[in-house]
Amino acid sequence: MNIAKVIVDVPVSSINQTFDYQIPERFQDILTNGMRVIVPFGPRKLMGFVVGKATESSFDNLKEISDVLDLTPALTNELLDLGKWVANQTMSLYITALQAMLPQVLKAQYKKEIKRITDEALPDPLENLFAGRDVIAFEELEASTIRYPQLQKAVQDGEISIEYLVKSKITKKYVTMIAPARESYLLEEAKQDLSTSAKKQRQILIYFIESPEAIEKQLLLKKLNTTSSTLKALLDKSLLGSYRTEVYRNPYDDDTITRTTALELTEEQQLAVQPIQEKIASGEHDVFLLHGVTGSGKTEVYLQAIQEVIYKGKEAIVLVPEISLTPQMVKRFKERFGTNVAVMHSALSAGEKYDEWRRIQRKEVQVVVGARSAIYAPFENIGIIIIDEEHETTYKQEDQPRYHARDVAIYRAETHQCPVILGSATPTLESFARAQKGVYKLGTLSKRTNEKDMPEVNIVDMREELHAGNRSMFSRSLKEKIEERIQKGEQIVLLLNRRGHSTFVMCRDCGHVKECPHCDIALTFHKNNNQLKCHYCSHEEVMPRNCPECESDLIRYFGTGTQKVEESLTKLIPEASVIRMDVDTTRRKGSHEKLLNQFVNKEANILLGTQMIAKGLDFENVTLVGVLTADSMLHLPDFRSSEKTFQLLTQVSGRAGRHELTGEVIVQTYTPDHYSIELASNYDFTQFYKKEMGMRKTFQYPPYVFLVLLTVTHQNKVKVAQVTQRIVQLLLKSVKDETTVLGPTPSSIPRMKDRYRYQCMIKYRNEPQLRDYINKILDQYAEEMRKEDLVIKVDMQPYHLM
Repeated sequence: MNIAKVIVDVPVSSINQTFDYQIPERFQDILTNGMRVIVPFGPRKLMGFVVGKATESSFDNLKEISDVLDLTPALTNELLDLGKWVANQTMSLYITALQAMLPQVLKAQYKKEIKRITDEALPDPLENLFAGRDVIAFEELEASTIRYPQLQKAVQDGEISIEYLVKSKITKKYVTMIAPARESYLLEEAKQDLSTSAKKQRQILIYFIESPEAIEKQLLLKKLNTTSSTLKALLDKSLLGSYRTEVYRNPYDDDTITRTTALELTEEQQLAVQPIQEKIASGEHDVFLLHGVTGSGKTEVYLQAIQEVIYKGKEAIVLVPEISLTPQMVKRFKERFGTNVAVMHSALSAGEKYDEWRRIQRKEVQVVVGARSAIYAPFENIGIIIIDEEHETTYKQEDQPRYHARDVAIYRAETHQCPVILGSATPTLESFARAQKGVYKLGTLSKRTNEKDMPEVNIVDMREELHAGNRSMFSRSLKEKIEERIQKGEQIVLLLNRRGHSTFVMCRDCGHVKECPHCDIALTFHKNNNQLKCHYCSHEEVMPRNCPECESDLIRYFGTGTQKVEESLTKLIPEASVIRMDVDTTRRKGSHEKLLNQFVNKEANILLGTQMIAKGLDFENVTLVGVLTADSMLHLPDFRSSEKTFQLLTQVSGRAGRHELTGEVIVQTYTPDHYSIELASNYDFTQFYKKEMGMRKTFQYPPYVFLVLLTVTHQNKVKVAQVTQRIVQLLLKSVKDETTVLGPTPSSIPRMKDRYRYQCMIKYRNEPQLRDYINKILDQYAEEMRKEDLVIKVDMQPYHLM
């Protein structure tokens, strides 16, 4: 077996295959599947994954592998197979699927350089860029105005070359340890020989005579309030020794965690957990949908199911949406399973993520709690996979590979023959429909564990408020209730539902709206630095004083941002103290946790925020929840908008009255009679399910059909429209008569980052060959995609139709 089959890190469809390489003598014994290697590929060296080995190859004169990056495989055989399946399902490249499984640090970085080959003068723009140098960094070219075709021509003419330098940025954290190098009695003798002025050296020796264990250098210096030079004197005399050791970065302080034991289950919880435990005991695969109201104790069911798995010596993966991966959630798992838990989410530094990943890889933990990508944890003996808040759209990845964590979970669970639990108070219609048909097993928790009723929801019609002359964003009843709660010393959560609502700038004279010059979308106003920003391409400009169209000075911003709500809240109710949670206030690492802790410690009586405060939080003193703009999502061009509104309102209502105090919810809306708002106020999921399924059936949307969204983008508008039109025609020739192909139409944001966007949508019930048809179309356009910067995006399960 001296030939390795390598999948190379070149994300191009023409290279989506394995290449054979000779394994040099020095690597023959160590090389196994799943290892990352550096291989020569054309004139450059690239990173690749070994996906198989063979004794012979159909090619002559094979090149040798240059280097091996791992001593233990980065990916198991199961993950290599899973990568193939994910690539096929999502119509992405095998290398892209494999890269998605690894922490950022393991993705080898390539540094590209541009090298001058010729002595003759280069074309002007390039000559100016090189400015007399022989080698420049590729980033300089990217920052310049030189276009890729110009660069390609210079390479073809032999004037310049592009060099790849592979650097794999894997950082391990090391600390220096200090330990005695001699027996205690010899240290005692050395202490006697020290001169009277060497007080600090004497102190260090006394420390090691009394406690001869090794200690971290920094800690020792801090403890004894001494310096490195004092320590160096003792190291030079060989009385003490020093060595470096690797430590894990632990993002959580495990010392502050008090362990808990399993709680007594309610009758409903017992009924829900029993069939799951039976499957764990018999080692069988099944999917359970746990439909439980907020506060009904779903987490305890998860914990007890995981306990069974740990007893069997197996492993558990728990996925929670990024937004509710709060310290509260992590703490519950750490309290139950201690250091047997690894945590993976985006707030960790790259180094922390890498350390947590290696704890999993080295079998040092049995439970991983994480966001979407934790589904690829390198466990080899999985006993259960749990997806909490399974309705969350963040489980779907929006760039390649466009996988849904739920599908990957079910596929992995089939391989490991273990159960999957999908938990939610508001499951997606697709999941609930599967449970109704018996494809999933349904478990229901209809009561809160504290036996308290769900908080009462009052709907306020904001149109009536306007008629009554109240022009503020707070209804009279919400204002009264907030003041009442503040006097009682209770707390309030206010949700500004602002997806689809941004603070845009408009001239009141001529109606001109300030748009991004690169995207067809209004710029968003950020008050703290008086800037207008585009949330799609990061373009920024200063807020103009006068309208650029008509020179009027009546230019104002509209819409309600969290900053604006906070200002009017403190004007309206001066005694209110507000903690604001939004993208701006939670940017820095740890700020999310800090703000929540301040609220728990009652440093403020109101928590104001966007979607991020709607889920997974548990505050015992919160008795009032106010939703300021309940309907801002209802008017988005998305067939799931009613479902998302119902889910959000139900979730946020669940934040009130979770403990002894009873809760109340006020929902402000301009469309009080919309069924999703009405039914959410009664917590009536079953009625909502029936009503929404009726709508979906009429208009033919999932779960009655499957959807595929194809988006075409290019700098030339005519080209985009023509290519999309041609794709639609090709599809109509191939698919069944009952399959619908809609389009071509401009996307709802028709231009983004100076690229025009068109789309077409396929609605189908049964098209076993659909992926083959789409692949054939992509092959036809491969040349244009490579040469002309045409992009065709295929989403086999679209969640964002914008």
